[in-house]
Amino acid sequence: MTDTRAGNGPGKAKASGLSRRSFVRYGAAGLAVAAVGGGVTVWANRPPVSPRQQGLPRIPDWTAADIPSLRGLSALVTGGNGYPVGDRSGLGFHDALELARAGADVTIASRKQERGEEAVRHIRSIVPGASIRFETLDLSDLASVAGFAERMRASRGSLDILVNNAGVMGRKSREVSANGFERVFATNTLGHFVLTALLLPLLREGNSPRVVWVSSSRSFMGAINFADLQLVQDYDYGAAYDNSKLANLMLAFEMQRRSVAEGWGISSIAAHPGIARTNLVPDGPGPDSLEGRNHRYMPFLFQPPAQGALPTLYATTSPQAAAGGYYGPNGVMGLGGLPGWAGIPEKADDQQVAARLWTTLEQLGDVTFGQVG
Repeated sequence: MTDTRAGNGPGKAKASGLSRRSFVRYGAAGLAVAAVGGGVTVWANRPPVSPRQQGLPRIPDWTAADIPSLRGLSALVTGGNGYPVGDRSGLGFHDALELARAGADVTIASRKQERGEEAVRHIRSIVPGASIRFETLDLSDLASVAGFAERMRASRGSLDILVNNAGVMGRKSREVSANGFERVFATNTLGHFVLTALLLPLLREGNSPRVVWVSSSRSFMGAINFADLQLVQDYDYGAAYDNSKLANLMLAFEMQRRSVAEGWGISSIAAHPGIARTNLVPDGPGPDSLEGRNHRYMPFLFQPPAQGALPTLYATTSPQAAAGGYYGPNGVMGLGGLPGWAGIPEKADDQQVAARLWTTLEQLGDVTFGQVG
């Protein structure tokens, strides 16, 4: 039975550690690394990788300087309010900055108005004359998503780029959204799914439109359990994040299949940042978590956020980015580096599960792709 809005308060919590992910181990050859913006977990037995992107030619070195002119194009980046403070910033901020620098008309949308407006000021100070604005959007609140999408449809006739970037990591106790959904699931996956459905009419009118879904190398550790999709029965903050990022990856691939089958004319692409110095962990499980300790004791593993944003920017702007592709850093174990092909977890290519997930999210979000209003 598919779970619904069940659970109105904190559920059973357990620390993210050995029971969920393998222990940190050094000096052993062949270890694979799963990383999330604020933390890193090393585990010895990486799940199977889909053969779909194996053997593809290496992507030539690509940086933000290679972004082509985007003048005349419109872009929406969810999140984007994480302007630099010290050595940390949000990945979406750098997405928005580089899109604006390339001449796109950019909207950043997040729930914190003050931070969003400050991010816009930062970008304008770097790119004088940038066409950029802030709009309020709380992805965890479906009423906010619907209201935002209605304003977007009323104010423009098309949208060329949608970057489903915003994301949170769970805290140690289970939290729920205004609609009663588990907070990470609501923000990272359901909110973006509903937003994309409601903006589909604008995207279909766009110029070679793209939707980019931000996943994580930790998607390898995720699972789609329809009996407990929102971890009501057995909450784990790391599992909540990993599952949401696997779901986003599967939705990227499923959207591409449906775009081709139904003639939407939209390219759906996925990307992940490796690991970067962001506020994902400080704002999530905090400094006393496994991920927080990795922040303190292994800072050398965390690349600058501007570099972590490059795979998403490649997926968003490069003429060579393939519809249905998945991009991440090309360095050792995908931790950092310039954009390259990312390994796809074999389970992310399960089309039967992806189709069921799609239908489930349509039911939970009360939306149907292709039908708005």
